[in-house]
Amino acid sequence: MLSQVVELIENKEVFAITTHIKPDGDGVGSSLGLCWLLRSLGKEAEVIVHGEVPPAYRSLPGADEIRDVRYVNGKYDAIFVIECSDVSRPGIAGLENQFTVNIDHHATSEHFGTINWIDSTASAVGEMIYNLCKAIGGRITKEIAECVYMALVTDTGSFHFPNTSDRTLKVASELIKAGAKPEKIGEAVYNNYPWSRIELMRRVLATVKRDDTGAVASIRQTLEMSDESEAIDGDNNGFVNIPLAAREVKAALYMREIAPGKYRASLRSKGDINVARVAEKFGGGGHKNASGLSIEGDWDQKEAEIIAALVEAIKKSEPPA
Repeated sequence: MLSQVVELIENKEVFAITTHIKPDGDGVGSSLGLCWLLRSLGKEAEVIVHGEVPPAYRSLPGADEIRDVRYVNGKYDAIFVIECSDVSRPGIAGLENQFTVNIDHHATSEHFGTINWIDSTASAVGEMIYNLCKAIGGRITKEIAECVYMALVTDTGSFHFPNTSDRTLKVASELIKAGAKPEKIGEAVYNNYPWSRIELMRRVLATVKRDDTGAVASIRQTLEMSDESEAIDGDNNGFVNIPLAAREVKAALYMREIAPGKYRASLRSKGDINVARVAEKFGGGGHKNASGLSIEGDWDQKEAEIIAALVEAIKKSEPPA
């Protein structure tokens, strides 16, 4: 809980922060925001991740200092693990032997940390980092503001996803007052892709289809598409939301082939349709309207199973006749 995190920071000196493999804006922004907060309090802190930081987030202050790490030893007093469902998600060996602080806003997160601070009412972990800063008596510096604002913008879909609350907007307002520039962050997130994204999008959208009810749309990304378009990590960001823009579509499925017979599926929905419950049926999880899972097997069969579960979720969300 928050009080335990505050006590830990006040009594320890050397920290690392990490997040999941292929981090998103909340993962990177929250990690860097926490790093700047710790440093402002006179602590030693660094951000470590498995792999490269996606291009959209490289303009954030401190992003150039993030280290690519595959194994950790015992030199830290504690390691903060940001937005991860379990201790394996960062892809860094040795974490299980460290004093870890699990900070997440997903209700499905496992309580794997030595300390677990889970707040499913927060729109993003970034909102939790803002609350931590206030609780510990820190000042919202320009660096913290820019990083946390990135976390909020990306995890709320520019403040139009259902997880956006009045509290979220109040936090965003305070971050702007502290120096965050919405136009700068918006440009980095939405107008900073390589042409390979367009090439990949053209191929992926050619696969779009709807189920018999017309309420569920699905799209696919094959390994061949990735190779043909010379796609890089992050080129497919937001693809799952494209078919959801259609008035008739209530839920969307995006299946990406990551190896022969292995897929990563992203689920999105509108209103009261709970795709987190669908994801959980297949070993995944996430938010009510935005979830994901990994799955193996025959593509057509697994896609049909997920679509059937989405159709059932839509039926459950509808009021009785």
